[in-house]
Amino acid sequence: MNKEIIEVFDNTWPGRDYTIEIVNPEFTSVCPKTGLPDFGTITINYVPDKSCIELKSLKYYFLEFRNAGIFYENITNRILDDLVEACQPKRMTVKTDWNARGGITETVTVSYSKSEE
Repeated sequence: MNKEIIEVFDNTWPGRDYTIEIVNPEFTSVCPKTGLPDFGTITINYVPDKSCIELKSLKYYFLEFRNAGIFYENITNRILDDLVEACQPKRMTVKTDWNARGGITETVTVSYSKSEE
């Protein structure tokens, strides 16, 4: 996945803590074991510092996963790492909720805090 696709813009209020929530209910990837498609919802919550994520570029970044064979846990952690690198937020949480396959669902949540570095 090409993380260089992710663009950011200056946060007009870097001294104010506020939360941005981004939801992608149409995320797709491929199971690395079966090759079958996986469908899920990606929810990103973050408190920006000096920059914010530009949404059109994020959409194209998400499309990079469409044909990638990758486990849910790796997707969630990869998205967090790439977005933290791109925008250097104060805090960020990425939650992935996966549609049922064989009667089983999975949710993966991972967080970052600048104070934990």
